[in-house]
Amino acid sequence: MRALFVFTPAESKRFIAKAVARLPEVERAQADGEIAIGHGGTNVYVAEEVFGECTSRDKYLSGLVVNRILCVTQAEEKPPLLVWRKGVLNAPAATMGETLKDFGAGSVFIKGANAVDPEGNVGVFVANPAGGTIGWSYGILSARGCHLIVPVGLEKLIPSVRAAARSCGQDTLYYCQGIRIGMIPIMNATVVTEIEAFRILFDLKAVHVGGGGMTESQGSIVLVAEGEREQLDCAIALIESIKGEPSLHPKKSACTNCVPTLLNQNDEGVRKEIKYCMYQGLTDKELPSFMRAGA
Repeated sequence: MRALFVFTPAESKRFIAKAVARLPEVERAQADGEIAIGHGGTNVYVAEEVFGECTSRDKYLSGLVVNRILCVTQAEEKPPLLVWRKGVLNAPAATMGETLKDFGAGSVFIKGANAVDPEGNVGVFVANPAGGTIGWSYGILSARGCHLIVPVGLEKLIPSVRAAARSCGQDTLYYCQGIRIGMIPIMNATVVTEIEAFRILFDLKAVHVGGGGMTESQGSIVLVAEGEREQLDCAIALIESIKGEPSLHPKKSACTNCVPTLLNQNDEGVRKEIKYCMYQGLTDKELPSFMRAGA
């Protein structure tokens, strides 16, 4: 038997988060190990499903596509990385290396993505010139064989992460609408999309058949799930319970005091200002009309 489902982006995030919480490696680490959850929209829902809450949920993000550009959240308002050890929330250390010092083969690191391809590879945008969260953690996680779990909705499906990563690069872009980014490709993660969520939660096979949408349904995806009636009925009940899941409402960084201006020093000791966003320093009146509030 078959059933067709429509997921808005927020509904997809909740659905995927419920599946991540049911992964055996997450359940083991939740009770007796280490779990770190990086900043990101989907990860807000993951934290709520795994540990019951995500404090400052509208602020627990980093990079954003907002006001029709690439942007970042208010840096001074962003909460610290969520790290649990044996089910107890711990403050992260000053560096990623220190934060992950006790992480091993059974530990779990959950990081969202900006792209996923049909082969299950994922790509993460990086606005920080030093690589950001994934850049600072990926080597440690890969070297030790930790569980790197990437929840990502199919609204972010692209043909090839490899091609996308080769096309990005902060210093290669002549023009960029918003903050300049690179991309770090990841090929060794456990990727959880809506398709994997159907399998994890209900042992159902799902096929991505379309997408689109208008008004509050923009970015929706359509899937058909196939299996026994009892399993489909369970899926229908759960998915109907999350219909209408509200979106997050983060604040973008104010352009007038935006962070991504760095001072580098060349070989002659001369300090050079580098702008990583074309709108950095502009007042609201100076911004393009499509970026202004209410546009």
